[in-house]
Amino acid sequence: MKLAYWMYAGPAHIGTLRIASSFKNVHAIMHAPLGDDYFNVMRSMLERERDFTPVTASVVDRKVLGRGSQDKVVTNIVRKDQEEAPDLIVLTPTCTSSILQEDLQNFVARAQEQSKADVLLADVNHYRYNEFTAADRTLTQIVSYYIEKLAGNFPARSEKPTANILGISTLGFHNHHDCRELKQLLADLGVEVNVVAPEGCSVHDIQKMPSAWFNVVPYRELGRGAAEYLQRQTGQPLIDITPMGILQTARFIRAVQQILNAQGARVEYEEYIRSQTLFVSQAAWFSRSIDCQNLQGKRAVVYGDLTHAAAMTRILAREMGVRVVWAGTFCKYDAEWFKAEVADLCDEVLISEDHAEVGDRIATAEPAAIFGTQMERHIGKRLSIPCGVISSPIHIQNFPVGYRPFLGYEGTNQIADLVYNSFTLGMEDHLLEVFGGHDTKEVITKTMTAQSDLEWDEAATRELAKIPGFVRSKVKRNTEKYARESGRDKITLEVMYAAKEAAGA
Repeated sequence: MKLAYWMYAGPAHIGTLRIASSFKNVHAIMHAPLGDDYFNVMRSMLERERDFTPVTASVVDRKVLGRGSQDKVVTNIVRKDQEEAPDLIVLTPTCTSSILQEDLQNFVARAQEQSKADVLLADVNHYRYNEFTAADRTLTQIVSYYIEKLAGNFPARSEKPTANILGISTLGFHNHHDCRELKQLLADLGVEVNVVAPEGCSVHDIQKMPSAWFNVVPYRELGRGAAEYLQRQTGQPLIDITPMGILQTARFIRAVQQILNAQGARVEYEEYIRSQTLFVSQAAWFSRSIDCQNLQGKRAVVYGDLTHAAAMTRILAREMGVRVVWAGTFCKYDAEWFKAEVADLCDEVLISEDHAEVGDRIATAEPAAIFGTQMERHIGKRLSIPCGVISSPIHIQNFPVGYRPFLGYEGTNQIADLVYNSFTLGMEDHLLEVFGGHDTKEVITKTMTAQSDLEWDEAATRELAKIPGFVRSKVKRNTEKYARESGRDKITLEVMYAAKEAAGA
């Protein structure tokens, strides 16, 4: 076991609570010790919710451990059933309940006898699942529970083309804005949205899902399990192409066209793709403009969840001419898919959930810009490298009040702005060099993990600060390499000059 102060993906119960609190009139009971109920505060703050988060902690304390927790958990479920009158109550296991090896399914059976609402135990194992995998599994479990109630008596397919959107949830990265853009895109294609799940969806709406012509899964992390279940049970095809960037949005639209025509419709979307690419999306024009010529050959690193890291790598490499030094993800459970998506688009692929390793790899690569999570933004600040946040985990500033989708043709404009503004270009680059760059800040003379055994004296540090920022890291690294090879444990001006001479500079 490794102790870390930063986790890219939260524990399994966070994923389950995200799903439960996304549905309408669903309440979650979390069986956990005091302190594990931080989800309520986190969701209220980040989503700026006006209503209380529908999550109740059934606290495990010393007294509960002494006499057993079954009565307390059942009492809490029944009480919430009477107070809130939910359609569904989800009992959420945690690490504590796993350690205690309690029979939570028996708790649910007892509570169901006394409750009007349906009661489900989230089928997630804290030792096997993280936030993302638990969320996908919980959504699949809830969808299957209500589809199975139909006993095969599925509603007839809608007369007009319709689609379900699966995977929009609370605490998702720009999920609300993406959903709005995706609805507009489908409307332009003549496709009505049947059900959006889980965000804003009632559990009774789930039984309407089989009437849709197909399912859309915009994010790799969430919704795919439910879509594959529906495909097996009802024969509904699914589209799991993320319409992020010009090329992938066109692929998504062509996939919709193929599915509709296979089911009897007669649609042709090539003219729509052409007009949207030329006149609605500014990204195609902007990437070829004089401004973006400065991006050609710039070096960047990309890191995040599966969906956004893969999409951003594709956009940078194929649409904006930026060289991706390495692309990485913390979703180790789906590493093979990620490698297949980005292997031909970057120099190297990194699969790691160790923020220290990620930080050191960024420091070594010396990119002109970073595209990552909130942690990479912190790393970038320490290294004086600009960072565009493209993936969760994120800060409250990444829950914008304004309209900021990443999907669809409007999303291409937002991403183009993000990419361009994340680099130091043109006059800004010139002024930084004229006025000494970032020399008002202390120069970092150690690695991100502070493993350097070399000490820089004051004179050498001042000399390093005089070197332009875009080559400073390279000079620092070469000097330290020379010092180690020469058996020096302290870097002085003399060592710097000797290293320069040895490098032939």
